[in-house]
This record gives sequence, C-alpha cells and structure tokens, in this order.
Amino acid sequence: MRNRGFIVALTVIITALCLYYLSFTLVSTKIQNQATAYATDASGKVNFNKKQNYLDSIWNEPVFNLLGNPYTFKEIKETELGLGLDLQGGMHVTLEVSPVEIVKGIAGNTKDADFNAAVQTANTAYHKTGGNFVQLFYSAWEKQTNGSKLSTVFANAANKGRISLESSDDAVLKILDTEVESAIDRSFNILRTRVDRFGTSQPNIQRLQGTGRIQVELPGVDNPERVRKLLQGVAKLEFFEVYNLQEYQQSLMAINQKLVAEQKVNHLATGTEKSDNNAVVKSSDEDDLASLTGGKTEGTVAPDSAAAAQAKIDSLQAAMSQNVSPLLALNRSPYGLVYNVKDTVKINRIIERADIKSLLPRNLKFAWEVKPNEANGQELLTLYALKTRRAGQAPLTGEVITDARQDFDQSGRPAISMQMNSVGAKKWKKLTASNIGRQIAIVLDGYAYSAPQVNGEIPNGSSSISGNFSIDEAKDLANILKAGSLPAPTRIVEEAVIGPTLGKEAQQQGIYSVFLGLALVVIFMVAFYAKGGLIANSALVFNIFFILGILANLSAALTLPGIAGIVLTIGMSIDANVLIFERIREEMRSGIPLLSAIDKGYDKAFSSIFDANVTTFLIGVILYVLGQGPVKGFAITLMIGIASSFFSAVFITRVILSWLSKKGNQSKLSFETGMSRNFMQNVNIDFMGARRKVYIISLSFIVVGIGLIIAEGGLNMGVDFKGGRSYVVDFGKSMEASTVKTGISNYEAFEKSGVEVKTYGASDVLKITTSYKIDEDSDNADVEVKQAVINAIAQATGMSSTDDAKNIQENNFAVVSSSKVGATIADDIKYSSMEAGFYALIVLFLYIFIRFRKMGFSAGAILALIHDTCFVFAAFAIVALFGVNYEIDQVFVAAILTIIGYSINDTVVVFDRIREDVAANPNKDIEQTFNMAINNTMSRTLMTSFTTFIVVVVLFLFGGEVLRSFSFAMLVGIAVGTYSSIFVATPIVLDFTYGAERRKAKKSQKAAIAK
Repeated sequence: MRNRGFIVALTVIITALCLYYLSFTLVSTKIQNQATAYATDASGKVNFNKKQNYLDSIWNEPVFNLLGNPYTFKEIKETELGLGLDLQGGMHVTLEVSPVEIVKGIAGNTKDADFNAAVQTANTAYHKTGGNFVQLFYSAWEKQTNGSKLSTVFANAANKGRISLESSDDAVLKILDTEVESAIDRSFNILRTRVDRFGTSQPNIQRLQGTGRIQVELPGVDNPERVRKLLQGVAKLEFFEVYNLQEYQQSLMAINQKLVAEQKVNHLATGTEKSDNNAVVKSSDEDDLASLTGGKTEGTVAPDSAAAAQAKIDSLQAAMSQNVSPLLALNRSPYGLVYNVKDTVKINRIIERADIKSLLPRNLKFAWEVKPNEANGQELLTLYALKTRRAGQAPLTGEVITDARQDFDQSGRPAISMQMNSVGAKKWKKLTASNIGRQIAIVLDGYAYSAPQVNGEIPNGSSSISGNFSIDEAKDLANILKAGSLPAPTRIVEEAVIGPTLGKEAQQQGIYSVFLGLALVVIFMVAFYAKGGLIANSALVFNIFFILGILANLSAALTLPGIAGIVLTIGMSIDANVLIFERIREEMRSGIPLLSAIDKGYDKAFSSIFDANVTTFLIGVILYVLGQGPVKGFAITLMIGIASSFFSAVFITRVILSWLSKKGNQSKLSFETGMSRNFMQNVNIDFMGARRKVYIISLSFIVVGIGLIIAEGGLNMGVDFKGGRSYVVDFGKSMEASTVKTGISNYEAFEKSGVEVKTYGASDVLKITTSYKIDEDSDNADVEVKQAVINAIAQATGMSSTDDAKNIQENNFAVVSSSKVGATIADDIKYSSMEAGFYALIVLFLYIFIRFRKMGFSAGAILALIHDTCFVFAAFAIVALFGVNYEIDQVFVAAILTIIGYSINDTVVVFDRIREDVAANPNKDIEQTFNMAINNTMSRTLMTSFTTFIVVVVLFLFGGEVLRSFSFAMLVGIAVGTYSSIFVATPIVLDFTYGAERRKAKKSQKAAIAK
C-alpha cells in the first residue's frame, strides 16, 4: 500500500491528541463527582447550587498535573468534552427587562416631577402585583396630575410625527404599549444572539408570556459570573478623554488634606473611647484612609498610644509634603491611579462621598479598569479619571458602531476590531485629532476596557480595542457590541442550577443500550466477515474515539442530537467496510488472487464511499451554516463523524489489511464464514416490475398518515414547539425526573400534550412544564392545568399535595411557583431549519446531477428524501391510533436529520452501482440492468441496514421511556431509508430518465413489426 507510513504517522498523532484532550474530560468528570458528593446530604438529596459553589471555589485552583504542567479547573473545563443541557444540566436564569427605562426613554428622560413620581408609583406596583406596566403608569399619572394629557411629556423631538400635543391619551398609550412590547422582543432577540454566540450547545431561551421576563438555560455552565455579565450587559459603550494626573493634582491634594484631618480627629477621639476589653473603637474611615495611603492598620490601638497615632499622622503629612496623594498609594502613572484589588471597595466609598466629589472638577468621573494586572504577587487595578461633557455624557457612544469582531493586535494579543458609520467616523476623527499624545478610554458599562494613547488622527472610523484581554474576554466583548445595545437594562431576578433533561436513570439506560447495540454489531461483524469483521470493528473503535477526541479539542458539547449524529456515522463506517468486503468477496469468487482482490475491492468501492460521504457532509455543512440550536450541534458532530469514519474505514483498515497480508496470496485472510458464504447469492428479484404497486403502497401510507394528522388536529407537539405552563414542585425527598415524567405522561390529560421534567436547584425539587391547554389563556384554564398536574403527580408517585410549602411532610409535595413560558424552539430556529433543509435539497440535487450526469438521479434522490420524511410523520400519526402518542420535540428534529443522512447515503451507493452496471452493459435492457444492480448490492444493503438497525432496536427496547420517541423515529427512518433507496429512488430514476427512451424504442419496435 502506498503512503502507509504517512497513514500510520497521522493515526498516531491524532490518537495522541485525542488522548491528551480526553484526559481533561476524565479529570473533569472526577471533580464533578467529588462536587456532587460534597453537595449530597445524608438523605441522598443533591443541592445543585451547593455543587456549583464548590466548583466555583476551585475555579482558578490547580487540580491536575500533566507532564509537570499544572492545570486549573478553569483550564480543564475549557479543554474537556462537555455535555449539553439534556445530558448534564446547567444554569437557569430569569431576567427582567425594565419597562421603566423604556417609558422614560420615550419621554426623553424628562425631569418632570409628576412624570417621575407616576413612574415610581407604577414601578412599585409592578413589582408587587405584576400586570401591564403602561396601564399602571397611566393610573398613577391620572392620580398624580388630576387627568393631565400624556402628550405634555411625550411630545418631544424624538417622537416627532408620532406624538404631538394634540395626541389623545389612548393614542399615546398604544404607542407606549407597542414600544414596551417591541423593546422586550428586541431584548429577547439580542439575548438569544448573545447566548448563541456564547459557545454553549443546545441553549434554551424563552419568553415568560405576559411579563417582561426572559428565561435562559445554559448547559454545563462553568463560570456563572461570566454568564451574569454576559446576560445583564447593557453594552453601553462610551469613548472618554482621560485626564492627565497633573491636571487634577490640586484636587487630589485637597482631598488628601481633608482625609488626613479627619484621620487626626478620629485618632484623637479613639484616645478617650474604650471598649469593654480596653481596646480602642476604631472608625471605619481609618481603614479607608490607611488603604488610600498605603498604610496598614492591623489590630487595635491601646489607650496610651496617642503618641503613636500622632506619629502616623505626621508621617502622612510628610508624605503629603512630597506631593504624594493618598489616591496614589501603590503606584502612579501619568494618567491613572493604581490600587490593590482588595482596596477597591474602600476607594469607592471615598470617591462616592458628596463632599469629596465637590473637590473634584465637575466634568471628572472615575472608572475602574475592567481586569486586574498582576505585579509583585499583587492584583492591581487602575482607576482612570475621565473627562465628561454636559450632564456627564461621553463625546462619542457605541451606537455608531456597525461591526465588531475578535481579532489580534500587532503584538499578537487578543483585541477587538471596530468599524463605525459615517457619523461616528466624523466624530472619531475630530476626537482623535484633538487628543494626539493623550489617552482615550474605551468604557463599557462603566468599566474601562482599554485606554490607548492616540498616536495620530483616525479618519475612517476603523479602530481596534486592545488591552489585557484573554481570547474569551475579547470574544465576549465583540459579541456584545455586535449584537447591539439592549433597548432597556436587564437584571437577573431568579437564578438556579438545574439538572439534565434526561435524568441519571435515563442517561444510564441510553448509554447501556448504545453499548449493548454496539457489542452486538461487533459480534455480528466477526460472525459474518471473519477476520474482515475484526478489521471493521477496529475501524469502528478508532472512529468513535476520534469523534470524541476531536469534539473535546473543539471544546464542543455532546448532546442527544450529537449522539444521533454519532449513530449515523457508526452506520456509515460499517457501511464503508461492508462495501469494501463485499467487493473483495466478488473479486475472489471470480478467481482473482487475494492481494489483487483487495486492491480491486478498495478501488471499486471508493467511488461509492466517496459519493455517499460527500453528500452527507454537504448536508452537515448547510445545517451548520443555516441551522441553530440542536440542528447546529447535530451538524458539527455529523461533519466530524463523516471525516473520521472515512479516514478509519478506508485508510486505517487498508493499513491493517496490508499488515495481515504480508505473506502475499498465501496469507490466511478470510472475509466470509459459513453464515455469509452463500448469503444473497444468485438473487434475481424483479424490483422494477413491482414499482407501480410500491408507489401505490407508499402513497397510500403517507396519505392515511397525513389524513390522521389533520383529523387529530396535528401531531403531539412537545413543549419545545408549543410552549406551556411551568410548575416548580418540592417533594421533600430526592426524585428521579425521568420516572416522574413517565408517570405524568400516562395521565389522561397529558397523553396528547408534551411534558418536560427537570431537577431544579436540588434533587428534591422538579420543574414540570406541559403544553396542555396552551392555547387557552383564561384563569379557568390556569386552574384546570395546575390541578391536572397535581393529580398526575399524585397518581404517578402515590404522594398527596399540600399547600404548606414550608413544612412538607413525608409523602407530600407542594407546587411552589408557576409561570407560562413560550416555545423553546423559537420561530427563527424553525424557519432556519426549514431554510437549511431547502438549500440542502438544492445542493444535493446539483451534486448528484454533476456526478451522475442525468437529471433523473437527482430527482430520485430528492423525492426519496421527501418520501422518507413524510413516512416517519405518517408512522407517528398511525401508531397514535393504537394509543401510542410519541412526542414531537427538538430531539425528534435530530432524528429526522439523521434519517435524511442515512437515506441519502444508502441511495447514492445503489446509484453508483447502477451507473457502473449501465456503463458495463450498454446494450442490455435498462430495466434488467437496474434489477441486476440492486440484486448485486442487496447483500451490502441488508448488512448495513441490519447493523445500524441493531443499535437502534436495542435503544428502543431498553433505552427507557424518555428516549422512546427518538428511537422510534430512528427505527422507522432506517427501515424506510433502506426501502426507499430500492423501491422509490431507483424506480423514479428508471421512469424519469429512461422511461421516454423505452417508450420510444417500443413504438419503433411496434412500427417495425407492423411493416
């Protein structure tokens, strides 16, 4: 084999890298287990918040040593193979978008006393009782002003053309309602953009209907503080000129004198004030001053230490005489003041005092550097003095930014590139021109991210924010800027760590089922292909290992849709080896020696394997580019899996075969056993002759299924698609989420409506969401659904409900809170999925047309995919007639995508054999050639389908109720994908491409006979 050394070297390198990255996953898993043990009490209840606190405490601590290099827990989490929300859980955050700021903004931030009083009253009522803020504000306004018109405060330049002094209150209220609602929608979209760019896999984000609140769930959150900053960031970017230290030195000296005088008074006072233990009562300001001046006030001062106190004051005054201000305690620079991080609270306490502010220039305000720098074992922060315009405003703000992205500066350090619009570019040019040689601070949400020195005028608005960033920090900042400023501030009003969608029991069932299925495949391959089966199994092991290692290298998260992608690539890996072995067996049956048979087998199978992998990879690319959420996660895993399976199945097996055949044609290599020797040999089934009957059967099945879907008012759509009502239920003892879900789903009211159950904060608290009666908004519906949930829980657990949530007794449970949520899969995710599917069909159509040179092959492949998708939906509707109501959720989307990938792979292999046989037998009847091609590939088709089918059947039978819908869709899809490649795609090619030619030939034949 040529290039064997290169293949071996590449395999060794990839294996070493996978071992390196997966080692971090093993360490992380061990630490996670330790955290779980720490957060588990004697009764077995796990407190997820306590677990997260444990992990936060070791975030920056070295926890792993590899080859002499220590790694912190943060570094391990950045390198491990993560798990998605469905497998691991994560952080639950509820944010509130403040309607107060929106209404104030529409009023132009007026200082009108009546307006602000009404806003304050409405805000208090809003947080007490909820409801519509605009209506609460209007009620407060009428009482405050005795019925004055709203237009008196809302008719301003910003609202010109919409609100005038003649506008009625109803017209103004309508505009306010619209603006508040659209602002919340914009906030929702911006947050969704930030969350999607944050780097987590399968995030959930929902609107809590009827409120200004947004609920976010992030899988496997490894740093809650980073998440809080990301979600609450207003992205208020401002550019400020920075004062030189000399420009406000006199103010610092005045502040110094004031603080020293206060300290002197405090010391004199402490000389006469004693506590019970003869210790001096120390003023809190003493600590502040000591911090500001760099001094230490350790312990207490004895009553007779007035002389020591006076000496300290004298030393402060001596320092002051050397022009050293207390605000220059640790270090100084021409522009900033530098402090230890631990002193920032005390510094803030001083600079926020009104009497201290009065000693500073009116247009000066301070801003801390966003990230500390380490020097001499200390963490230091710079405090910048910013020069403001009127009312504290900045000369330039972030609204002018048109683009922002993470980049690198000239020194290779992470930075952010920004581009401004024409208005911003003009102001930026003027600002930089007037500050050459000085600093301009780039301030985001009150923190200075960078304060670069201006080296020259910047005329085009294209700039770079550089500073002491990590890549993650630079990405976060760029993402926030690119997403845009939030129309109103958001604040976190609820926060909890949640458990996985799939409980531990469901995860174990799924993992055990997949491994059992794989074990059966391994045994079957050896039993069917002898040593060839062992080679295929080694390629399969390499394939799975490479997939997991590469996912870890990319810091990706493994989700249930990702596992679906792995199942598909497992099938494709087995398929490639089956194709090769079947080709080798064909050559050996015709009398060709072993080594030549191996060479020809690989050569002839390569085209089919290549086309099948490329078509599926194209689907992955399109899904990744256009898809969102679970679709994107599936696409990543699929693309990695295809590349890995192609390499392992084609190249690694070739190397292994070359080693095993060192003795040449005398090598003891076998690709068949007694079971497979005569399997599907000399088969001659007339598939094309039955095509019209098959058309009728397929069409009838799909029509019946669609009819049932229409008659039943649609499929059983889950919470992901419809939204629902959510209830937090406290059980007082640990409960298995998947067990409770199964029990609730069997309750009559929920048999045809989606149910989702997750642990919430602790293992004894569950969050239950159902789409039952989601289309009804009445109070009666709310009461009815809540009661149905209580009844379902009681029936499933044998426990009884109590209203006393603070004193839950044994065998009782209490509904702690409830809310109404929107669909997890937002409309844009649905539309992007459909868009991705549409473009995938177009690309597949073009690729197959280019490869096979006939339109009929493209039409057959695409129509077969549509047939398979419709067939699965119809199957779900038909089994519902027998009381089996499988739920349609976002995991079902992954199953459909897997089916499409499997079907196109199967179809292309059959097409490739047809192309080969047609070229080899140009004068043979085309229908016979098609039949011959299918019969010749029947062994391969059945073997590939059977091996993949084994894994999915085991998952369906033993994977648990939670995975039943997913595995059922896969089961139907694999069966129908195999069926369609033979009975749908191929007959369509015959009728579409060769039908006209055959009809023309028959007419000519009849005409000749007639003559």
